[in-house]
Amino acid sequence: LQRMLSIAVEVDKSPNCSSCKIADVIFPFILNIPLRSQREAFLNTMESQLLRCKLLELWFQHSCDVPTTLPLSLAKILYFLSHSSVLLQYQEETATWQRWDEMLQYLSLLLLSYQNCLAPPTFPLAEHLRTSLNERMDLIIQKVKPRLQDSDDISHLDIQLKIEDFISRTQQVLGQPFPLQIMEKLYMLQ
Repeated sequence: LQRMLSIAVEVDKSPNCSSCKIADVIFPFILNIPLRSQREAFLNTMESQLLRCKLLELWFQHSCDVPTTLPLSLAKILYFLSHSSVLLQYQEETATWQRWDEMLQYLSLLLLSYQNCLAPPTFPLAEHLRTSLNERMDLIIQKVKPRLQDSDDISHLDIQLKIEDFISRTQQVLGQPFPLQIMEKLYMLQ
């Protein structure tokens, strides 16, 4: 399934457009996956970084009270940190902090996938994932680096403020000392 989805993204003249279409179709099914381990297995085995980005972006847009119109970028990922809630229907017994932990896990996965779409460290042919294969080869040969968006220009202060806002918001919901697992994921995300 993952290989077929990856090929479906790549065969279109616009991988960005095809990944959006495929994500729109798959998204309702992901919302109905009952167990965290099953959701993580599905997302972690995705071969297409671009499709994973689109699915996770839909996931977080769905969990925001006020969805944003920002394009997928570092600023949008920070927006998700500040505005996402835990809206998944859980069929398994989980503590509230574990739901926040899962949300941070997926936010980190979104960040990693987004970074891989821009400039993957070990596989240069994966650069320019938003362009067709024909155009991608030309861009790689010409050594053109993927173009960052204006909303990718964020400061350390932006990150620190959003992290502090998340900690404050989560502590209000949990009403207990902050679990170590969540702090570790926050540091990793930061």
